[in-house]
Amino acid sequence: MTTALEAAVASLPEPVHASHVNALAESILRTAGAGVRNVADLQRIALMELQLMPRN
Repeated sequence: MTTALEAAVASLPEPVHASHVNALAESILRTAGAGVRNVADLQRIALMELQLMPRN
C-alpha cells in the first residue's frame, strides 16, 4: 500500500496538497480492504477517485 501511495503522489503535479495525499491514502486503504492487492490497480483507482472529487 505504501508503494501505491508513493507512486500516486509522485505522479501528481507540484505542489501536492496534504488533502490530496489524504484522499489518495483513504482510497488505497478502502480499495485494499475490498481485496485489491495489485499495486498498479491501487494507484490507478486512487488517482481516478481523486480526479472525481468535487473541487472547492
